[in-house]
Amino acid sequence: MIGADAIRGYVDLMVLSLLRSGPSYAYELAQRINDTTGADYTIKQTTLYSAVKRLETSGLVSSFSSLSPSGKPRTYYQVTDAGIEHLQLKVTEWHHTKSVVDRFIKGVEA
Repeated sequence: MIGADAIRGYVDLMVLSLLRSGPSYAYELAQRINDTTGADYTIKQTTLYSAVKRLETSGLVSSFSSLSPSGKPRTYYQVTDAGIEHLQLKVTEWHHTKSVVDRFIKGVEA
């Protein structure tokens, strides 16, 4: 299980990455994160809502209201062009960060 501290800086990257495939609502994003990571990481709803609101305030995602297939109103989020650019920068940063950390743990058994 990955601790919240270890992944905190990458929640935005995960959300933006998932929204590349199309608009989604918060509960669905949480399910997709959990499905993708399996038992390795479970995102808290408060963490996810904070992330999408932060991304929206920054102009990296936009939101709109729509009815779900069951007829309930939902807030959907979609990535903006600025969000795609930001995601690309964060992916580059991730690869660099991983490369640096890998230098320190090389030869250390898990």
